[in-house]
Amino acid sequence: MKADQLALPLLLLLSLAPRPSAAEETMSREKVEAIVGDYLKAHPDEVAVLVKDYVLRHPEIFREIFLDLNRQKTADAAQKAGKVAADRALEIAAHAQDLFNSPHQVTLGDPHGDVTLVEFFDYNCGYCKRALADTEALLAADPHVRLVLKEFPVLGPRSVDAAQVAVAARMQDARGDKYFAFHRQMLGYHGLPTQDAALAAARESGFDMEQLQRDMTSAEVAATLKENMVLAGALHITGTPSYVAGDKVFVGAIGFNELKAQIVQLRAEAARRGHDSGTAVSP
Repeated sequence: MKADQLALPLLLLLSLAPRPSAAEETMSREKVEAIVGDYLKAHPDEVAVLVKDYVLRHPEIFREIFLDLNRQKTADAAQKAGKVAADRALEIAAHAQDLFNSPHQVTLGDPHGDVTLVEFFDYNCGYCKRALADTEALLAADPHVRLVLKEFPVLGPRSVDAAQVAVAARMQDARGDKYFAFHRQMLGYHGLPTQDAALAAARESGFDMEQLQRDMTSAEVAATLKENMVLAGALHITGTPSYVAGDKVFVGAIGFNELKAQIVQLRAEAARRGHDSGTAVSP
């Protein structure tokens, strides 16, 4: 019997074995496996007959094995997800200044809003294009939300070129109105946005093109994109769109309803903290 054929017999022997005595319970798992392994090597034909007979009489064993493996896989995934979420919460707290109040970011909506939502995006991301409608709906429906946009060009050189134009545009527009017009055009562009397409969108949005092209190679553009990459790395963000709300990260185009639900939850948490501390909380 080959080594890879020993797994099922080993599992069956261990599962069928009588419960060990108190003295035997002190035996290590390694010793038990060694004893079983030695037996399998010494009696391969007998074990094969035993296993075949047992499986023929109890085919449900395979279902039980698969269910156990699936439960273990689910438990491992949940444990891993919990650890990632906890790590992200710590990193959000550690990078809060750059994440929510960086001088390099674009801020839309209410600049003094009671809730801040951060979005990492890439102009070549199809899901980001679809998620634009969610962003627009959120800003229209909630006058008190503060939306922070962070260029995160991870889909190749075209993405980097478009992001450089976007940051240079932001440098001319402290309010973000023209930037958002540019942003809409880029995410509404059919095809893969190139630098020429980004420059055309900037021109149509009313930017000073000579200044913009000088700024594209500036230290400010490089610092902005570097900061965004560092933040994404710290938060284990590898795709777009990704959102940060409170101490949580949401990866993917989760939709308007889920974004709104997260904002409602953040306000409820803030209200509870305000109630506990005896301070008033703005609606």
